[in-house]
Amino acid sequence: MPIVPPSKLAQLQSNTRNIRNVCVLAHVDHGKTTLSDALLATNGIISSKLAGKIRYLDSREDEQQRGITMESSGISLYHKQTENDTEYLINLIDSPGHVDFSSEVASAARLSDGALVLVDVLEGVCTQTVSVLHQAWVENVRPVLFLNKLDRMIVEWRMTPSEAYTHMQQLIEQVNAVLAGFWEGDRLAEDSRMLDEAKERWRETHGDAPMSE
Repeated sequence: MPIVPPSKLAQLQSNTRNIRNVCVLAHVDHGKTTLSDALLATNGIISSKLAGKIRYLDSREDEQQRGITMESSGISLYHKQTENDTEYLINLIDSPGHVDFSSEVASAARLSDGALVLVDVLEGVCTQTVSVLHQAWVENVRPVLFLNKLDRMIVEWRMTPSEAYTHMQQLIEQVNAVLAGFWEGDRLAEDSRMLDEAKERWRETHGDAPMSE
């Protein structure tokens, strides 16, 4: 795809209804920055052959040296829906995956309308995967699950198509179970809060008299 000129991006910025902020969240080394490179290649910012190698959004020297993202960084991308030719400006935010930089993840999620949550198909749901899912849940950011590194199932584990399908299905169920746990926790907290409020109202009107069943 040819490079999108800055004038086009500036034009899209004037239509706030078609601007979307999207962050990329995942456990460390699950492929966030490589995915970001691939998305940048669709706008002609870098060559598709360099995706995953140049680590374009890792702009700090120590990030390039250590090979990990340490600070959230963003870039504006052009997207056109093929169904109705609607044009969007996507503000993509690449966030760190290491637990030491969780504050950067929180900031990225707080600024976003949606989140791409990456999961390495072989490593599965890891501790930081749960953390970033929880951060998205707390900030009311709708997550989109992205199963990454599918080739590893074939190259490293020599899975058959049916085995790969079953494995990916189990990963999706694991992510759904994590989200269900968040919902259940919020529901219990809400029930506890309502019970405490009911007890307080009872004490205000009945004193220390026991509450009826």
